[in-house]
This record gives sequence, C-alpha cells and structure tokens, in this order.
Amino acid sequence: MSLFRDDGVVLRTQKLGEADRIITFLTRGHGRVRAVARGVRRTKSKFGARLEPFSHVDVQFFARGSELVGRGLPLCTQTETIAAYGGGIVTDYARYTAGTAMLETAERFTDHEGEPAVQQYLLLVGALRTLARGEHAPHLVLDAFLLRSLAVNGYAPSFEDCARCGIHGPNRFFSVAAGGVVCADCRVPGSVVPSAEAVGLLSALLTGDWETADACEPRHVREGSGLVSAYLHWHLERGLRSLRYVEK
Repeated sequence: MSLFRDDGVVLRTQKLGEADRIITFLTRGHGRVRAVARGVRRTKSKFGARLEPFSHVDVQFFARGSELVGRGLPLCTQTETIAAYGGGIVTDYARYTAGTAMLETAERFTDHEGEPAVQQYLLLVGALRTLARGEHAPHLVLDAFLLRSLAVNGYAPSFEDCARCGIHGPNRFFSVAAGGVVCADCRVPGSVVPSAEAVGLLSALLTGDWETADACEPRHVREGSGLVSAYLHWHLERGLRSLRYVEK
C-alpha cells in the first residue's frame, strides 16, 4: 500500500453509493487519474467543497500496490486548495460553458490513465486561470486552448505555409483533413476559403498574440470558431458534447 501526492485539476465527478464520489483529475505527474473520495456528498463535508470541477488542488492518494493507477481505484484521502477557479467561472454562463468544454477536451486528450501529460495539464491550469479572471472573451480563451491542446498532442494546424507541400503563404484554402491551409495545387475536396482575418485570428490565438485576437471583429471570430470546432472534431473523431452550449 502506497501514498502518492500530486497537483491536479478536477475534471468531473460521479456519484458513488450514498455519500461517495468518483473524482476524475488531470494531474501534473500522473496524467488522468480517477479516485474515490469517501463521504464527500454529506452536507457537513468540507472535503467535498474542494473537489468540484475547475478546482486546482494539492491531492493525496492512497493506493493498493506500488502504482497509483492499478487494478482498483485509489482513494483520495486529503486535498488542499491551490486555486478555486470555479468561483470566477460558474457564475457566468459564457465562462462556465467555455470552461466545461476545456475540461472535456483535457479528458479526451488524456485517454490513458496514469500517463503523464504535463503540457496538457499546464495548458488547462493557465486557461482556467485566464478564464476565471475575465482577461479575454471566454470564446477566445476556449479557442486558444483548443488550438494549443491540438498542437501539444501532435495536431498543430498550419495557418501560413501549405500543410501538404510547405509552400510559403499566405494560402487561400483551408482543409481540416490536410492539416490547415493549403495552396491551390494541394487543394482537396471539402476545402473551404476562409477570410484572411479569420485565419489571422487563429494564428494569433495559437501563438498568444492577444492584442490581435481581442481586436478581431465578431463575424471573423465566429468564422474562426467554426474552423477550430471542425478541426477538433476531425482529430477527436467525435464531437464534444459541451461545445454545443458555448456562446459564440
């Protein structure tokens, strides 16, 4: 029997029995971890308040055996709050729906429990912090998070050079299947011709150019969000349930 300690973000919770919950975390050192939290649904439980979605916590696990992720679920025995991002998120519909889509995305990109995913973890913590503080429009923060999550998982889209032959851009056409913008010679069926402003916005979100992103017109923001959604769905092979509720 072993004790493990790690930092993690609560992705979701599930009821278990009369008073317990299964908590899904994205942790710094162990990737996605599911653990049982005893008694957290009791009204007097202070422990349970720290284990709500969007919470960034220092958590201690108790596991049978030498590995945290094994045959059975470990127990979550202690937590300390690092940052309660939920307070700045759940009271605003746009922030809440964007944040929920972030949590679902992080879980989908870490489908193997116990495998470290440090970059995805750091991306999620930074995005939730930005969202909770209201530094930028929620849908822009979400699109930036989605693009960067795709990038750290090996699916970075190209917004300048042709994704197929590499010819220098700007290039007019955008193909989800090809991996981003493509030139006229590499154009494939299903390619679209987005506005230069929408492509520029997505490039800014991917690289962290918030001055350009914040100044973009709403119609180009909506166009860019459509491209991000289509690109994400292609690589995840099925859509995010929470994305349909996000305000654009």
